[in-house]
Amino acid sequence: MNENLLRLTAILLNDILTFSGPADAKVGDFFRNHRELGTKDRAFIAETVYGVLRRLRFLTAVTTSAEDEQADARKLVLAYLLRIQGKSIRELDAVLNEQQKEWAHAIKAKNTENLPLAVQADVRDWFWNKLVSQYGEEQALTICRSMFEQASLDLRVNTIKGDRDDVLKKMQAENTSNENTITATPYSPVGIRMPNRISISRHVLFTEGKIEVQDEGSQLLSYLVAPKRGMMVADFCAGAGGKSLALGALMKSTGRIYAFDVSEKRLHNLGQRLKRSGLSNLHAQVISSENDPKLKRLNGKFDRVLVDAPCSGLGTLRRNPDLKWRQTEQDVLELNQKQSAILARAAKLTKIGGRLIYATCSLLRDENEVIAEAFLAANPMFSLVSANEVLAQQNISLDTGEYLKLLPNIHGTDGFFAAVFERKE
Repeated sequence: MNENLLRLTAILLNDILTFSGPADAKVGDFFRNHRELGTKDRAFIAETVYGVLRRLRFLTAVTTSAEDEQADARKLVLAYLLRIQGKSIRELDAVLNEQQKEWAHAIKAKNTENLPLAVQADVRDWFWNKLVSQYGEEQALTICRSMFEQASLDLRVNTIKGDRDDVLKKMQAENTSNENTITATPYSPVGIRMPNRISISRHVLFTEGKIEVQDEGSQLLSYLVAPKRGMMVADFCAGAGGKSLALGALMKSTGRIYAFDVSEKRLHNLGQRLKRSGLSNLHAQVISSENDPKLKRLNGKFDRVLVDAPCSGLGTLRRNPDLKWRQTEQDVLELNQKQSAILARAAKLTKIGGRLIYATCSLLRDENEVIAEAFLAANPMFSLVSANEVLAQQNISLDTGEYLKLLPNIHGTDGFFAAVFERKE
């Protein structure tokens, strides 16, 4: 560590704290503009910035006084190193100027015993109040604290090209570090879990299409769709297509999968992944919105329709900690209207006897159970199928009740929700 590294970290953090765009995009741009930085320096900057974002409310409390309008990025970096990383002032002495040493002593001395629970949880008040109303204070605090940790790197083994046991043995044999444990995921039968610090983008298993990066919760969603060989399946909000590829593998590359999305760029990325995957049953299609006229001819044609709906992303805070500061209560209300509209349109694609699966990566009832219950009330031709029963039929021993509800503190995945509806008439 040196003075320049601390300075660059504070510059990047200051830009991110404007919350004018996603943190990961700003980090990527910053490193493209500072190609002189080595791997270790990049790792320090990225981990420190994300560390501050995870604990921003707590760190703001220990760095600001009543007269401060907002937190200083340099102070936040210092507070992260001292109060979260546990470094001593003596360790940092050589890289701090006199003013920074004064800040360091004040930060170390700041009493944090009686901080409000929302500050301890490191979330905004509106989000904290919603979590408390759903889970109670104790569990809400546990959930929030579980998202202080960096997420693991979960991989899905592409069973069109490989076998999980073989891939796992190969990766474990290559792993020479005692710190970097590589294991099978506890619930997904095709998942592998490893620390996020390992890069796999150039690994031969990745370039050959035998593995894909995909959170275990997202992998389980494919099993909840439970597609069978020869079916017609729609992935209605496909994005970059991770779930479409997983569904294709479960279908052994038979039948037909339509991957719909409003973003041509995201579907282009799917095209690159599709080439690696070896699948031949996946067709990407750009749509203007959920009401695109070209969807009309497909009404009532699909055995399975997956709606991984646009949502707040508040279940992914281990990966995207900036979301808890960027998302507002108003944003969620606007998303609710979009979620209901997309689900209603996707329902029309579902054939009689077919299934519609609604999913989010949110922790909020407003985006999850409330949307599912309103859909059932408005669409009596659909009934709820218990998620635990669907997973049991796939030999997955995970029972979260009628809905799939995954939490980082319990399941080690992102926060996920899913509901399965079956069309009766």
